[in-house]
Amino acid sequence: MTVRENTTPPTPGNRLGLGCNILAFIILTGIAVALITVSPVSAGDGTQYLAGSPELSAAIDGSNELSPGKEVQLKVVIQNTGINQFKFVKSTIVNRDDIPSTAKFLTVSLGAGNTSMIVKSDPQMLGDLLASGKSTATFTVRVPSDATAGTYVLPVILNYTYLYTADQYGTDTIEYRYKSMNETLELPIKIKEDAQIDVISSDIQHLNAGTEGYITLKVKNVGHEDAKKAILVIAQNGKSPVIPTQGSAYIGDFPANGIATGIFRTSVDSSAEAQTYPLDVYVKYENTDGDTVSSDIETIGVPVGGKIEFEIISDPQTISPGQKKVITAKFKNAGDATAYQAVARISMVDPFSSNDDSAFLGDLAPGETKEASFLVTAESTATVKNYGIDSEVRYRDALDNSVISDSMKLDVTVVQGKSVTSVLTDNPALLAALAVLIIAIGGYLLYRRKKLQ
Repeated sequence: MTVRENTTPPTPGNRLGLGCNILAFIILTGIAVALITVSPVSAGDGTQYLAGSPELSAAIDGSNELSPGKEVQLKVVIQNTGINQFKFVKSTIVNRDDIPSTAKFLTVSLGAGNTSMIVKSDPQMLGDLLASGKSTATFTVRVPSDATAGTYVLPVILNYTYLYTADQYGTDTIEYRYKSMNETLELPIKIKEDAQIDVISSDIQHLNAGTEGYITLKVKNVGHEDAKKAILVIAQNGKSPVIPTQGSAYIGDFPANGIATGIFRTSVDSSAEAQTYPLDVYVKYENTDGDTVSSDIETIGVPVGGKIEFEIISDPQTISPGQKKVITAKFKNAGDATAYQAVARISMVDPFSSNDDSAFLGDLAPGETKEASFLVTAESTATVKNYGIDSEVRYRDALDNSVISDSMKLDVTVVQGKSVTSVLTDNPALLAALAVLIIAIGGYLLYRRKKLQ
């Protein structure tokens, strides 16, 4: 192999280019040595970062599946994965108050996007978020009952500032330059399919305070999921006096837009007034995943009639000491429903006694009155004054439940018995009849005597 030597003398232009290249090489080498050569760090050395910025991401803490008709606390986790690329440590560097990868004064807002969801919470202030750190913002979100199932994107708006650059002047002065950022991230959520009910009609029968009655409900599945093995349920709402005694009805398969009917036996507390009370209604079913779940509760109003009440409307009865007498009382149904197979009863106390303390009244419609008779004996030592004998009515309601009315007072007055003289004086006709009888007897005795002579 032959090597030829270039004997051509360099031109002035070539010599100038070579010199420039050598000078550039020396400068770049010096800069590289300055950049890569790090002296041992002393206690007074400062730190400087030449590059870096926050890198923020958003995710939901937990499941991102939401159900229609629910109000949830949505926890949005904001994470900072930003890094600092170049770090210099030197005794002549003044430490910066911030580093470029920190998101300062971070504020998080959640929007509804193109969904029908309602975000009830205001923007959340999270403060400063360092690199490799994370923070959580909680938002109250309402998903309407008629929300369509599917996957949606909620916008997460981030507002923050970060240290864009810092220039040092001398050994004690730094000029900071911050940059404001407004970022919008996408947060995917899924609205699940589920069954929801709408009570389209209700029929209330025999529902009065202190009695039992029937509630017939017709409901429609207004959700987006076919419910399997569905059970229609009614439940007491808080302290409502309407209390189910048979509160569930099996309706089987309940497809979307399907209609079903349930009949329920319900009692009403005797303290209830004649007004409308709340009642909760929902459906328990098996979803497409095979899990047993419940729909949202729908609260309906149930009208309740007043309880069956009785009044004694007869005048006070009188009796004398030592007398046995039939006393009567008129009982009126002053309530809002019919009392069936009613029986009136009285409770004997001194100075009264009775071997006949009950009387059958039969059926009493609202406003109807019937009379009861009782054989009562007053002791001979009874004090002359007014007495109140306790009485009540036992009856059956429309569902054949035995019910006892509130106690009532039957007014009875013990009066002084009259002498024969006062009776004759107060009754002239009786006195005249007695005189005629005496004359007749006297005439008969006189006639017999003369005949015997």
